[in-house]
Amino acid sequence: MKNIVVIGAGTMGNGIAHTFAQSGFAVSLVDVNQNSLDKAIQTITTNLDRIIAKGNLTEEEKANTLANITTFTNLKDAAPKADLIVEAATENLDLKLKIFKQIDELAPENCILATNTSSISITQIAAATKRPEKVIGMHFMNPVPIMKLVEIIKGYSTTKETFDEIFELSKTLGKVPTEVNDYPGFVANRILMPMINEAIETLYNGVAGVEEIDTVMKLGMAHPMGPLQLADFIGLDVCLAILNVMYDGFKNPKYAPNPLLVNMVMAGKKGVKSGEGFYDYSESKKAEKVSKMFVK
Repeated sequence: MKNIVVIGAGTMGNGIAHTFAQSGFAVSLVDVNQNSLDKAIQTITTNLDRIIAKGNLTEEEKANTLANITTFTNLKDAAPKADLIVEAATENLDLKLKIFKQIDELAPENCILATNTSSISITQIAAATKRPEKVIGMHFMNPVPIMKLVEIIKGYSTTKETFDEIFELSKTLGKVPTEVNDYPGFVANRILMPMINEAIETLYNGVAGVEEIDTVMKLGMAHPMGPLQLADFIGLDVCLAILNVMYDGFKNPKYAPNPLLVNMVMAGKKGVKSGEGFYDYSESKKAEKVSKMFVK
C-alpha cells in the first residue's frame, strides 16, 4: 500500500494527509475548492515548522513530506491509482453516501475505502458501494499528527483481511489502533459528546459560567482542555451533527442536543472556525490579548 487519497482538505483531511506523507506515503489530497487545498498545504507547512522547532524533524524531512503531497480538485484524477482512499468530508450522511458511491466507481478493484466519520454507521456508508467488504472506519483524533489514537471500525460486511490491513497500516503511522464496533458515536464520541452536552446544559441552566465550568473540569478532573473550549475547537456544528446521529440512532433523550447548542449553530457561532463560540476568537480579541501582555 503506497498511494493514499485523502478526500477533504479541512482540519481532519489536512492532518491525515500530513501524517501519511510524513510516514513516506504518496498522498493525493482532494478538495473541490482550490483555496481550501492551498490553505491545507500552508497549515501542514506551519505544523511541520513547529515540529522542527521542537527538534523532532529536519528541514530535509519537511521537504520530503511536502513533496509527498499532490493536490487535486477533481477526484477522477486522483482515485484511479489509489491503494487506500480516506474520506474526511463534513459529518453529513448524504454527502458521505454520495462520495462513497463516486469513489467506488473510480477506485481500483482492490482499493480499500475508509471513512474518518466520528459517528455515522460504517455499514450504512458501505451499503452505497459494491465493495462493502472493503469499507472500514478510520476515526483519527484531532490534531491528527499529534494524537495517537485511531478508532478502527468494521462494518457488517468488512472482512478480517481488510480490518487487519488497516489495523497494521495504522501502526506504521505511529498510531495506536483500537478495534471498535459499529454503533453510533463509536467509543470516543459516545462518551465525549454527552459530557460536552452536559457542560452546555450546566451553562444553559445557569449553574456556572463558561470559564468556571471549564476550570472545574481542567483542575478538578485533570482534563487538558475544558469541555466548552474543546467543543469550540471541534466545531459546534460538528458536535451538533454527532449528537443528532446518536440521538437518531439510539432514540435516547440523553443524546438530545441542548437548545443552546442548536441556537448557537443556527446563529453561525460554530467555535474557532467562525471566530466565536463559547469563547471569542476574533482578530480584535487576539489583538486585545496581545496588548495586555505589554501592560504592567
